[in-house]
Amino acid sequence: MTATRRAIVRSLALAATFAAGFAHAQAPGPIKVGILGPFSGPFAHYGALFKAGAEAYVASQGGKLGGRNVEFIYRDTGGPNPGQTRTLVQELIVKDKVDYLGGFVFTPNAMAVAPLIQQSQTPTVIFNAATSAITDKSEFFIRTSYTLWQVTVPMAQWAARQNLKKVVTAVTDYGPGIDAETAFKSEFTKQGGTVVETIRMPIATTDFGPFVQRIKASGAQAVYTFLPGGPPNLGFVKAYNENGLAKAGVQFLGTAETDEFDLQKFGDAALGLTTAFHYSGAHDSPENKKFVDALKKRDPNVVANYASVGAWDGMYVIHKMIEATGGQRDGLKAIHAARSLAWESPRGPVRIDSKTRHIVQNVYLRKVEKQGGALVNKELQNFGPQADYGLDK
Repeated sequence: MTATRRAIVRSLALAATFAAGFAHAQAPGPIKVGILGPFSGPFAHYGALFKAGAEAYVASQGGKLGGRNVEFIYRDTGGPNPGQTRTLVQELIVKDKVDYLGGFVFTPNAMAVAPLIQQSQTPTVIFNAATSAITDKSEFFIRTSYTLWQVTVPMAQWAARQNLKKVVTAVTDYGPGIDAETAFKSEFTKQGGTVVETIRMPIATTDFGPFVQRIKASGAQAVYTFLPGGPPNLGFVKAYNENGLAKAGVQFLGTAETDEFDLQKFGDAALGLTTAFHYSGAHDSPENKKFVDALKKRDPNVVANYASVGAWDGMYVIHKMIEATGGQRDGLKAIHAARSLAWESPRGPVRIDSKTRHIVQNVYLRKVEKQGGALVNKELQNFGPQADYGLDK
């Protein structure tokens, strides 16, 4: 080989090396998804369920979304803590440069970050927080959970059809609880019933005995209740039984109070409790089986419930936004694509309402029964697709 030929070969090899290095340098990095939730404290199970649902979804897609790797960045909000949540979101947007945000258990936390979401045009998927007004606060909010109006209106209609005339409402005193109380009272009175007393319980309540005594003394035929998931549910149901409401025939009406995460802890005290909700771990469909199997593959101890399915479907929405934008940062284009989504969820057929950016979904009447030695939320009736009725109020 002549010196000239050797020089040409070396030049070509060097050019190829530079080209490969340049291509490597230009390879797109992972899509960054910041997920906020309580990973410590009494509500830490929500954070764990968000993590399980989100990671199981990505794993079910072969580890990539839209051909891109996904990097999750988790931040602990503790409980209802708007100030801290705002700081964490600002860091995720400015310092970590996330492409998408997800999570949010508590309404005050979601409300607090709306201006940051709007200003940065960061598509944000609500996995849980259930006050209707949230999606009104920023056009970059999408919700894959539910609202209290959505699940309460069909419950109130059903209660009226059961010839219940007098009901007490007992709710936790914060945004979703007020929504629940207002929704039930509005629809139940429209159907000819009477709410004989409205009880609001502080979010830090641990002793529900005094409130349950008020329910018992009211002469109501039923109590409609809303409490945040976790210890409050257990405490209220325990007081409901220990104070003799079940034996006295005061019917229990709720939404997520018999959540699968806590259900086995209730024991037989939960048998017969009636709720209206958008998801049951016992929902019989191929999609739910796939979801449950994906969760169990990730961690055999993970529970299929409304928090984990909210995260699973939330990641479906983020997946479709990534595909619509080609993995580029374009909040407006991502949100536009999400507005028209419809798919078969583990909970049944769902779609995103193009105007409200809230999920439209079936709501089911459920009753706690025992199957194979375990408690389940048995679906007894499908009320059909329900929108968020609260945004019109």
